[in-house]
Amino acid sequence: MRRSGFIIVALLLQLFPSALWAEPTPTEITVRAKAMDAKFIGSSIGGAMVIIRDADSGEILAKGLTQGSTGDTTRIMKTPRERFQSIADGAAHFTATLNISEPVFLTVEVLAPYIKKQARVVAQTQTWLVPGKPISGNGLIVEIPGMLVDLLSPQTHLYTGLDQSPFEIRANVVMMCGCSLTDGGLWDGSKIEVVALVKRDGKSFARVPLEIQETMNIFSAPFATDLPGVYEIVLYAYDPKTGNTGVDRGSFIVR
Repeated sequence: MRRSGFIIVALLLQLFPSALWAEPTPTEITVRAKAMDAKFIGSSIGGAMVIIRDADSGEILAKGLTQGSTGDTTRIMKTPRERFQSIADGAAHFTATLNISEPVFLTVEVLAPYIKKQARVVAQTQTWLVPGKPISGNGLIVEIPGMLVDLLSPQTHLYTGLDQSPFEIRANVVMMCGCSLTDGGLWDGSKIEVVALVKRDGKSFARVPLEIQETMNIFSAPFATDLPGVYEIVLYAYDPKTGNTGVDRGSFIVR
């Protein structure tokens, strides 16, 4: 009798496998966004938007901003790490609790830094989440490449005269987490290539390297012209050690 009972249960589970997962179980998943060669993206720069979807249906199961600090600089950037050693204690994160009754395959999309649309990067990964088996601790860390570049001068659509030449090309460059670039600092601005590619009336006109200034994150250089026209600037920041890159654009008119 006992043997026949086991057989019946086994047959039922084969016919109705969902019976194994009858009760939805609250299960946490923690997601963090880490800037390439830098720290975590948190409240100081508006956070990273995390969107968690069912990979099969595309249904959004949870979404929200990472909140908290950029993390411990020494632990993240300076200390050699062993396997399983945490780097994210206290760092910004987004944690969602999903009520699931069976393993679900998730697509995790991260948009960061969320408040800076022109510099925002979309990165995503996928993972399984099993009922009652949380993804916690460091959590799921998604790397965000890029640098946040803002062209400050000349301001967009500035009208000016030839008598104002030379003009100053001036830019603000920071890591995606908001970490600052300084001359000789941990993020050494003197080692970052910042260049303005200048077009005049749609044609290549000049290549202007910018230099790091005493004020953190600021790069600048003079730009001279004796020709009127519509000028476009494509300004990039590039780290030759990591390949990390950011870009901004602007235009101005010389009459």
